Amino acid sequence: MGACGAGVRRGPAAFFPAQDAAARWLVGGTGRREEGNPSMRRTVLATVLASMLALPACEDRDAQATWTQASGSVALSRDDAFLYVVDSDNGVLAVVDTARREKVGEVKVGLLPERVAVGPDDTVYVSNRGSRSVSVIRRGDWNEAARIAVGVEPVGLSVSPAGDTLYVVNSAALATSSHGSLMAVDTRSLSVRWELPVGDEPRGIALAQGGKRALITRFRQGDLVSVDLTDADRPRVVREQTDLYARANVRDHVAASPDGLTPLPPAADIRFQPRSMSSVAVTPDGERALATVMWAREDPLSPDGTPTPPSGGSLYGGGGPCNTGGVVAPGLVTFDTDTGSPRVDDLDRCRPPPDLSPDFPPSTIISPESTHPIQGPVAAVVDPTGLWAFVVNRETDNVAIIPTGRRSGSDLRSGLGSTVRQLVRVGSGPTGIAMTRDGRKAYVYNAFDHTVTTLVSDGAGGTANIRTDGAPLPIAGDVLGPNEVAGRKLFFSALDSRMASTSVGASCASCHPDGREDGHVWGFPDGPRQTPSLAGRSMTKTGPFHWSGEFSTMRDFLDATVRHRMGGTVLDGVMVAQLSDFIDVLPAPDNPHRADVLTDAQTRGEAVFRKAACDTCHGGEHFTLNTQADVGTFVTSGPLQDDPVVRKQGLNTPSLLGLARTAPYLHDGSAVSLKDRLMQGRESNQHGVTAQLTDAEVDDLVEYLLTL
Repeated sequence: MGACGAGVRRGPAAFFPAQDAAARWLVGGTGRREEGNPSMRRTVLATVLASMLALPACEDRDAQATWTQASGSVALSRDDAFLYVVDSDNGVLAVVDTARREKVGEVKVGLLPERVAVGPDDTVYVSNRGSRSVSVIRRGDWNEAARIAVGVEPVGLSVSPAGDTLYVVNSAALATSSHGSLMAVDTRSLSVRWELPVGDEPRGIALAQGGKRALITRFRQGDLVSVDLTDADRPRVVREQTDLYARANVRDHVAASPDGLTPLPPAADIRFQPRSMSSVAVTPDGERALATVMWAREDPLSPDGTPTPPSGGSLYGGGGPCNTGGVVAPGLVTFDTDTGSPRVDDLDRCRPPPDLSPDFPPSTIISPESTHPIQGPVAAVVDPTGLWAFVVNRETDNVAIIPTGRRSGSDLRSGLGSTVRQLVRVGSGPTGIAMTRDGRKAYVYNAFDHTVTTLVSDGAGGTANIRTDGAPLPIAGDVLGPNEVAGRKLFFSALDSRMASTSVGASCASCHPDGREDGHVWGFPDGPRQTPSLAGRSMTKTGPFHWSGEFSTMRDFLDATVRHRMGGTVLDGVMVAQLSDFIDVLPAPDNPHRADVLTDAQTRGEAVFRKAACDTCHGGEHFTLNTQADVGTFVTSGPLQDDPVVRKQGLNTPSLLGLARTAPYLHDGSAVSLKDRLMQGRESNQHGVTAQLTDAEVDDLVEYLLTL
């Protein structure tokens, strides 16, 4: 938070002037001293003094070089003169003159562009998720100057402080779907210098320690990978996973309450898995990183904690972290950038474990407005003072402004359990945010409306000092059909009362991010049920629906999901058609195992597929005949078992399309790989005629299945 570069802002027009923010924290509106962490108060006070006296704090130069100014689908030029916006539907990078507030250029890039980054020399880079490439655009020449071939579904981008290296996060490697990778691209030659495996399904990236460390989010597992970049030619993973899950689900509650006197009462044994960790932002001081996440409940789902919800209840309502919201909740996880260790609340206690001070944002984001939920965090930035995080929530069309180092104060509505200072409405489906270096403005891209919302401060210093400025700026038009446009908004909405109640605050996308799956096993009343992927599977044509096959039509399935699970008020024929049309156009995940011509092993595997009679259940163009079957995987012991009626009828046969990118497998997620599934129970012949297969034939069958 030093005074070198953009670390300290001055002037009343800033979002949260450092002097005013610290004063309101240290001396509240009533003149009393607010509670807070002493070390954090000292840090804030130092920021105030540096700002007032313009004292040098040049030790922060390296930290400032990797401050995350933009996140997601938008970025700013180095002088904030141009806003760059990627529109995934249209496959373009739009260029906006921020002074004139008008679009001045449009660059055709690759398929499904996802994110954008800007180098120190103002070169613009766009990750093309659908083209296995990164587009290069030079400032002032609004054309694609080059296209770099990278891995499968590239998403996260970051440029080194020196500008000589572009780091690209690939969701999967070119040769395998078992892990994704971090690539380093020489920005002069545009050649790939090295590629490093970084776990399955990575997404976001931020640089720390002056560019000497990369922090990478694992989307499905909800965790952070730390990579040492000190040796430019020999990167190494220094931390592949953290103890985030254990820290968020502390079972030892012997510790005293905050007053140090009263023992804590026993807590319910409710656990939450971090999922959908899509972006990570580094604070201006470089000491911490904030990652957006979703918390998914593990134990049986019901409003009152019992296996079956009461009459009229919503299956997904209640039982979220801190016993608020629904069974899937938005979150923001803090990590120390030097160690990669998480600073996270014990989620069923709504407070940090005893070894941590509450000097970081609550790990669960709770709305300050009972009628306006928060859901689907996909992007985040921290303002130049380091005091405030701006979190973009795609499923509720808003931006939450949260203190980064405290949980109380006269400007917060902590009485409602929320530490969100302000909730700002934006357009539909926001996917990115970029903040000017002086902290005076921020720009949010509303992907489903194809518009940019500008946020400014009114300088009042009160609770409502952030506002939208002017009408949203149009960037592009719709390329989807009207039904598909409407269906997407319904699918991603946790705000539309027709789709979900405010007590649930969840959308279809909460469990099916990007129309795919979250890798989570849910505790449904009829047994453990892993979220199936919807993308690229022609789902509307593969009834009956759900793992138990209890819904004969898509309307029956959507009605049960929307009204009885999510608490929606209505689902008419028009909405069913709109949702169905959107689901049908969801693109299949890119598959590194698929090519125009099968390899020898894949060809042999195709023959084994028929030899093992896999096609008697997984036949047809969708690789399912929509029948019920018992393949020997029912759960008959433990706290969450399959219902006896379901065991008798069998499970609905799922489509095999997209298997390569949907591990783990089976209805209870118990098979971590395809070979693991084929080897378990192989001699029983319950899951295909597998007893007579040789080990080589099993390997060939796996190779073929990965191509589907």
